[in-house]
Amino acid sequence: MKIEWEKFLENAGAEFVNEKVDSFGNPAQERSIIHTGNTICDLSHYGLISAYGEEAVNFLQGQFTNDVAQVDESHSQLSAYCNPKGRMIANFRIFKRDDTLYLSLPYPLLETVLNRLRMYVMRSKVTLQDASDALMQFGLNGPEAEKKLMDITGTVPTKINQTVQCNGYTIIRIPGSEPRFEIYGLLDAVTQLWQNLDVDAAPVGAHIWELLNIQAGIPVIVPETSEAFVPQMANMSSLDAINFKKGCYTGQEIVARMHYLGKLKKRMYRIAFENHEAPKPGDAIFTENTTAGSGTGTIVSVEQTDEGCYEALAVIQIANAESQPLRLRDASGPLIKILELPYAFDNSEE
Repeated sequence: MKIEWEKFLENAGAEFVNEKVDSFGNPAQERSIIHTGNTICDLSHYGLISAYGEEAVNFLQGQFTNDVAQVDESHSQLSAYCNPKGRMIANFRIFKRDDTLYLSLPYPLLETVLNRLRMYVMRSKVTLQDASDALMQFGLNGPEAEKKLMDITGTVPTKINQTVQCNGYTIIRIPGSEPRFEIYGLLDAVTQLWQNLDVDAAPVGAHIWELLNIQAGIPVIVPETSEAFVPQMANMSSLDAINFKKGCYTGQEIVARMHYLGKLKKRMYRIAFENHEAPKPGDAIFTENTTAGSGTGTIVSVEQTDEGCYEALAVIQIANAESQPLRLRDASGPLIKILELPYAFDNSEE
């Protein structure tokens, strides 16, 4: 995180844990605000990889699940980077700004993805860099988020994945039950915009933004789940993060086979449960009849909603999720409830 931005957040009341904004002093209150008001959240727990050069698009096209050629200064997209077995190393949002493509992904995976991509550059005319300190980034969410942003900037994206460039900002509309935006820009511009929005929006910690991702059904791959899931298992096709007509990319054969032959046995569900110990990505899910093995599912992401209560996204065996009681960590663990997702499954892949 850029030191000037970190100091600005500290002066605004941010409390850091492991170089991530944990809260602005009252986590319980921050969790309740998202149901009624507007919130702003630092997104520095995500890193940025920049890609530029005359062959940048062609190079990335051969690496990612989505059609990078469709990304321009008015359109962003979700995508994924797979290993040769079709398992996601990471997933991310791609956007364009000033002739440069940016990948926004969890910072702990940035070095892994960057180094792996660089292995395949060879003679391609593309430069890949860690650009995490080049642009500041924060999120805005809430029932009046669109209006407040419009009052300040004069323009906002109106459709999901749409991007607008104005006054030095890159503003992207992303999925959410309320209007939700990611905002990127240089230090001075972003600092000023945060201060203007802070009048009508409450600052919250990173956990709140990740809870909003869970409620929107957006998976976030982290080191604990890297290379664990084929994209369709994490509903990436339902999120328009896979293009099945774009041609070859690493892992494409596996991803395409699952799509066209209907071999999907697992998919991602939104779940809720009560637990005294904080769960984490990678934790196993079992049926009440499971006695051994790795279980019937895996937690993708999880956040607290209230004291002792959690919501999560989890990849689960379809047959078990729709027919048997589920438990966290072992067959006698906390009972899991299946919640609705804000989009439909692609049943053609089963």
